[in-house]
This record gives sequence, C-alpha cells and structure tokens, in this order.
Amino acid sequence: MEGRLENGQYWQGWTVEAPVGVVVFVHGVHEHGGRYAPVAARLGEAGYACYAVDHPGHGRSPGNRGNIDGMDTTVAGVAALVTMAADRHPDVPVFVYGHSLGGLVALTYLTGERHPRVVGAVISAPALDTSASNAVQRAFAPVLSRFLPDLGVLALDIEAVSRDPEVVAAYRADPLNHTGKIVARTGAEILTAATAMPARLRGLTLPLLLVHGGADRLMPVSATEVVRAHAASPDLTVRVFDGLYHEPHNEPEKAEVLTEIVAWLDAHLPPAPA
Repeated sequence: MEGRLENGQYWQGWTVEAPVGVVVFVHGVHEHGGRYAPVAARLGEAGYACYAVDHPGHGRSPGNRGNIDGMDTTVAGVAALVTMAADRHPDVPVFVYGHSLGGLVALTYLTGERHPRVVGAVISAPALDTSASNAVQRAFAPVLSRFLPDLGVLALDIEAVSRDPEVVAAYRADPLNHTGKIVARTGAEILTAATAMPARLRGLTLPLLLVHGGADRLMPVSATEVVRAHAASPDLTVRVFDGLYHEPHNEPEKAEVLTEIVAWLDAHLPPAPA
C-alpha cells in the first residue's frame, strides 16, 4: 500500500494479517523508504506491519533533491506517519526504526512529542558524529544553509554502504536515490540536531536497541556511543557487528542482524491481556 501525507510526502506500507506490532522505518540521507522492503519482509514474517515515509527532497516526496528542508519538517513527517500507522492498527504497540540520518531524525522525534503507543526504538548508525566537518565548515553552515541551501558540500562514499557489491550496484542504479553531495541545508540541519542531541537524550527512557557496523566508514561507532552515554533509558542494548559496514541490514550477514532485531522486538512486546 502507498499514499501521500497531507503535506505531500510519500509513504508506503507492508502489512500482515493480525500484526503483533507496527514498525515505522526512518530512512537515511539520499535514500528512500522503498529500500527497506527486504527488512519489512523479514519483520513481516515475524508478524510486524511496517511503514516508511520518504523525507522531503528524497525518494518520491516533493522538494529539491537531497534537501530535507528542515529537521522540524522532517520530524513532522515521521510523526504524521506514526500517527497514521497507529490509527490503522489500534490495538498493537509501535516501534520506530531509524537508520543513519533517520536515526538522528528518529531520536529527535522520540525526545519530543512522540505518540503514546510508541514502546521502543531500533537506532542504527545514528548521524551523531560531526567530526567530518571542520570548524570553518561548522561556522559557515548556517550561512550556506540560508543563502545556498542546495549547494553540495560533502560527498558520500557509496562503496561504504555495504560489503555486498550487489547492494552497492543497486544503490547506484536506483533513480530514487540521490547520488550527489550532501547539500548545505541538510548538512546544517544535521549539525544542529546532532549538537543538541546529548542534552535531549537525558529525557529519553524508552527501551532502545542500538545497532552499528564495526567497520562503518560513513558513521563511526562513536556516534552510537553518544546515545549509550547520554540516554536515560534503563533498558538499552548496544550491538556492534564486527566487520560490517554502514547498513547492517544490507550486509552479507543481514539474516543474523535481522534475527537479532526481531528477537529484541519480540522481547519488548507488551504482555497479552489476560
């Protein structure tokens, strides 16, 4: 199934009969929700209905390519999808699954006004390490964001997405992916949100599963350590997969990764009513 939010953002869903829970995917920079169809298929086998929204400027959503417009706008799209998914499945818990930029967006949503039925989150390689930018770039980021929002400022190494050459080839060939540089507006929004996140995490008490590839060259494991160090959740699990690249769910070992994620989701389902 698919559709449009009120603001025009594109969403899609993969449903199952009598789901035990709902998972809302929050995708990374330059990709789109459709890339999570294989993950949704695995979670669907375990009884989870899944949904994803394309961020502004990404996939089938309107906007200049690669430009999320603003973190508030992007988070609002996620919030709208969570509400829609929860309304479609009124009797089951909701989980949020955010990867890379989507991990940062998900954490921003979770530390704000989240839906009351959200019971936990999977956060994969969150965009919380800003060491790739120097002091000059950080100083000029707000200026570029305002006056040259679509200026490309930082190239991404697509080869670092996965060790599976078929995944990399499919990424390059997918017309819904943006293969240019990260633009100034998106970069500035990431910097601002990542800088604010440690303080925001102090109020986050939801159960969290943090997933990271140990050989991730796009977002170092230190980004996940920011969440471990600052989140107030008493139920926090960190899983670093040795040797894996940026997208653990798209690595040759994806079956192992997704099995662990499903096990964590299952363990955090609320008890069935007596």
